[in-house]
Amino acid sequence: MRLNVNGEDREVDVAPDMPLLWVLREELNLPGTRYGCGVAQCGACTVHIDGRAERSCQARVGDLEGTQITTVEGLGQPDALHAVQRAWVDHQVAQCGYCQSGQIMQAAALLAANPSPTDEDIDFEMSGNLCRCGTYPRIRAAIHAAARAMEG
Repeated sequence: MRLNVNGEDREVDVAPDMPLLWVLREELNLPGTRYGCGVAQCGACTVHIDGRAERSCQARVGDLEGTQITTVEGLGQPDALHAVQRAWVDHQVAQCGYCQSGQIMQAAALLAANPSPTDEDIDFEMSGNLCRCGTYPRIRAAIHAAARAMEG
C-alpha cells in the first residue's frame, strides 16, 4: 500500500491492520515516534494525520491510504526547526526526552488550530500527553513562546 509520510509517497508491504506506529518505526525507519503505552493513553506515539494529532499506536495503516501523515521528523529540519521544536530547545523542555516527540506533535496541532491558546487551552489539549519527568510548566511556556514566534 502507498502512504504519504512527511510529504513523500512511500510503499509498504504490511498487513492492513498493522498499527501505523510500527510501520513508521520498523518499515520506514522513522524512529522519532515513540511507543509508550500501546493503548492511546500516553501520547508518546502522536503524529499528524491530515493535520490532526492522532495516536499512531491505534491507527491501522490500512485505513490511511490517501492521507497525509507527518511525524516529528517531518515537522521541521535540523537547520530549520518548526517553531515548537525551537521553543522546546530554548525552554529546555526535554528531561529524559522519551515523550517529547508526541508532546511536540500535539503542541504543533494545537497551535495550528488555535494560534493564541490560553493556559487552560494548553492544559486541556496537552492533557492526553503524559510526561513522567513532570516538565508541564516548561511545556506550557514553550507553547506560548512558539505561539508568539508563529505570530511574527
